[in-house]
Amino acid sequence: MEETEISHFLHILVRMGEALQNSGAEVFRVEDTLNRIAIAYGAEDVNVFVITSSIVVTLTMPSLPPQTETRRLRHAASNDLLTLEKLNALSRRICTAPPSIEEFQRQLNDILAQHPDPKLHLTGSVLAASSFAIFFGGNLWDGLLAGGIAVLICWMERYLSPFCMNGVEFQFIASFLSGVSTLLLCRFGMQFHADKVLIGIIMLLIPGIMLTNSIRDILLGDIISGSLRLVEAILMAATLALGIMAAIWLMGGISA
Repeated sequence: MEETEISHFLHILVRMGEALQNSGAEVFRVEDTLNRIAIAYGAEDVNVFVITSSIVVTLTMPSLPPQTETRRLRHAASNDLLTLEKLNALSRRICTAPPSIEEFQRQLNDILAQHPDPKLHLTGSVLAASSFAIFFGGNLWDGLLAGGIAVLICWMERYLSPFCMNGVEFQFIASFLSGVSTLLLCRFGMQFHADKVLIGIIMLLIPGIMLTNSIRDILLGDIISGSLRLVEAILMAATLALGIMAAIWLMGGISA
């Protein structure tokens, strides 16, 4: 490859890493994937450094000087496992039979152009909230109410989240409004148990995958990335509890 082609390839490679990170991949997985793709295209030496907010890749091709690209990750990582699966499948195909750089870019663009189905996300959220509310001792009415509040949470994720500075702020607003809505609706129906409904709602907002990935990163030696994710997960969990507590205090307690 010529030097200009290497610069173009490096840009696509960093974009691939950004997509993996934003879809919820572990730091170790992002670094390993970028290393394997670069070696598949003939790189002599690859150095990849990834944390939750930055990617740095240095690439050395035969008979050419090293090139480095850095990218600041400004968007919070999500849990888009469908996109993550497609990106992993693309990396496996590249490592087996590397296509041209243009084809690599085209396939990556095709994956990133696909957006998650909001109906599928809504259905999963409703089923999860309803199931957890019933699982922890609630009745059918509690499950139905938890599913209704899950619709409110999905609406806030889609329309309110872009106006929040970060995930911690959204977590507080979403938990507070969901808690107030739950307690208000429970006042009109004696068949509702507010504590069971709140459990179902909390399960939608608790940062379980983020916490699990942070522990995994720490165990794999990525102390900085793991610590950053762990602190963020603890902050989000604490903010979630604070929002629910504020709603309970405002409404004068839980009437079971």
